[in-house]
Amino acid sequence: MQKDSNRPRRVAELIRRELAVLIPRELDDPHAHQITLTGADVSRDLSSARIYFSLLSGASEAKHVVKSLNRAAGFLRHALMGRVTLRTVPALRFYFDESIERGAKIDALIEMAISEDKDRKC
Repeated sequence: MQKDSNRPRRVAELIRRELAVLIPRELDDPHAHQITLTGADVSRDLSSARIYFSLLSGASEAKHVVKSLNRAAGFLRHALMGRVTLRTVPALRFYFDESIERGAKIDALIEMAISEDKDRKC
């Protein structure tokens, strides 16, 4: 039985790092400098990559930025071809990462519960 390769994980990290440099430099989108790439997953056959990002402005602009990034995916893939030494660069698909905002909401709820608990004890 063949052991699972960590190559997809290494390729995903390489693509994430390179895109983090390419997006603000090459895209003519006002939100390009507000994007933080939070993760990447590459399929086992290295044919497609899911790129996750968050925004400094929050989820309000997420739909617009997802559309913009997915429209520019072909351009970014072509730019990656010149920067990485892979036989083929995976097709790129961008997704908004909601985990940061979800974590902030949970943190706020915990803080509110703690303050209410302190108020009851006093």
